[in-house]
Amino acid sequence: MGIVYRRNVKIEKGARVRMKVHLAVAGGDTLEKSVVEYIQGGGTMLAGLEKLLEGLEKGAKRDGTLKAKDAFGNPAMHPIKKIKRAEFPKDAKLEVGEKLTAHGADGLNVVMHVVKVTADEVETRLVHPLAEKDIRYEVEILSVTDPKPPPLPASALELEDDA
Repeated sequence: MGIVYRRNVKIEKGARVRMKVHLAVAGGDTLEKSVVEYIQGGGTMLAGLEKLLEGLEKGAKRDGTLKAKDAFGNPAMHPIKKIKRAEFPKDAKLEVGEKLTAHGADGLNVVMHVVKVTADEVETRLVHPLAEKDIRYEVEILSVTDPKPPPLPASALELEDDA
């Protein structure tokens, strides 16, 4: 009995997906135009795009626009960071609702929405700089595979037992 491979693997949680992708700010600059590989449900792809790709197979093409809330998720669910008041410039406008931009550890800008201000600290919600922008996408699915390695043939298992 030989190894049986599934054909027409559909994109589902845990599947390895390889695709051509072109992402751009709606009406603006290209963000990415390349071939990418990711694990569906692994949190590395835009949440809204993952949802649209669910169930597709190799060869499928899709294009359209993701609304900002669908592209990066609900901003109300983004992480909160408390920062000492002294770490901000003295002239910074620190009022609830204000948006500040800071440089993240990875060199990318981070937008901080001020949620709460006390005498000693400022509570901010960290939001992706494009979280309020609609994202235009074009994708072509190149392959969908099961990321698990295929099972070892019975003869290889017998060799391991003898070792």
